Amino acid sequence: MEINTDIVVIGAGLTGLTTAHYLKKQNNKFIVLEKNNRVGGVISTVKENNFIFEEGPNTGVIGNTTVVELFDELSIFCELEIAADTVNKRYILKNGKWEHLPMGLIDAIKTPLFTFKDKIRILGEPFRAPGKNPHENLSSLVRRRLGESFLNYAVDPFILGVYAGDPDYLITKYALPKLYNLEQKYGSFVGGSVKKGFEKKTEPEKKVNKKVFSFKNGMGSLIDSLYKSADENNFILGASDIKINPVNNGFKIRYKNKINSEIIIKSNKIITTVGAYELGTMLPFAEKNTISNIDSLLYTKVIEVILGFNKWDGMKPDGFGGLIPFIEKRDLLGILFMSSLFKNRAPESGQLFSIFMGGVRRQDIMNLNDDEIKKVVEKECLELLSLKQFNPDLFKIIRHNKAIPQYGIESGERFKAVEEIEKKYKGLLIGGNLKGGIGMADRIKQGKELAANI
Repeated sequence: MEINTDIVVIGAGLTGLTTAHYLKKQNNKFIVLEKNNRVGGVISTVKENNFIFEEGPNTGVIGNTTVVELFDELSIFCELEIAADTVNKRYILKNGKWEHLPMGLIDAIKTPLFTFKDKIRILGEPFRAPGKNPHENLSSLVRRRLGESFLNYAVDPFILGVYAGDPDYLITKYALPKLYNLEQKYGSFVGGSVKKGFEKKTEPEKKVNKKVFSFKNGMGSLIDSLYKSADENNFILGASDIKINPVNNGFKIRYKNKINSEIIIKSNKIITTVGAYELGTMLPFAEKNTISNIDSLLYTKVIEVILGFNKWDGMKPDGFGGLIPFIEKRDLLGILFMSSLFKNRAPESGQLFSIFMGGVRRQDIMNLNDDEIKKVVEKECLELLSLKQFNPDLFKIIRHNKAIPQYGIESGERFKAVEEIEKKYKGLLIGGNLKGGIGMADRIKQGKELAANI
């Protein structure tokens, strides 16, 4: 069987769905191929026993103008939900006790999270010279500008919450480009933040409020809405063994459908949005040395545990959640207080939590079986959440074996390899979280750019 179309998008995660939304908006003729039998990639919302929980990303941030634009366009399909005001209260564990991150000058002076020396040191941060090493890792940058305690009890837990990563491994220029550019452009984090606040913004930029979001009934509502807006008829699900080959004035894509029959699509242009680890077999024509700079990208493994209580008798979860610095030597990365952030996620007198384990520096956790994981979670929660007994009404273990890409020193070579392939094979664009950032806002922004650039 052979099909002809103008554009093929491979992968129906958030990037691919956003790309499809904008391709449809531009009246393009396209097909989206997805290996799974559902769209959304790692984003999936489940309703069970009066709880609504996520099996993938729990929250996003309204971080760029494309997010604002897209959510406005999808408002006829789904209802955006902004996190409660308590979202600004974020806890960090120190010496077995939760301390909230400073939310003002007085808090910053009083907090036990940072040493007195580093509190004084931050006064000189605007006057320190910018770094000259474009491949400086995040640990080095933070020590140089802010001090050791800021690294251990502010930046490290933040990195655990975003990347489940190691600040020694992550290169600031690639992993946190906005932070890197703040120092390079303005010479200072503190001074740069102040100056950026005074810069004139366009009307769309004024709507980028950096607020934490989900959707009524969960992130799955966003996925369903994108699927509808891009037209479900443009999607082929259950497409396995996808292989691409360039032919005269276009590409030939082979895949196997749900009944294992081989299908061929002839297309003028291709957009891939899959993980880096899939590209080696998907692009057999690419030079091995080039593709190895892409598919060698490190993805860390993470375990997510969903805890639901119909009746809660522990600590008051009055914030975003708690992050646990690596220096504290605990078996958890952090806990999100989901039912405190969003409505109707748990029964009225209950609570819903998302707990994370593993990450780059604790891959040993991934070897535990389900019973062992439950024992670890019980031990930690009894202590950290002030529970008298551990009897959750909902307990789910979700294993993410390719969870989050780590933007290390090799990232520059990876970006260069992508450019080389795209330059050599005109009409092929390579997207996905292997470049352009890992957050939901990053994925949405890239999706629109891919649709425009194709």
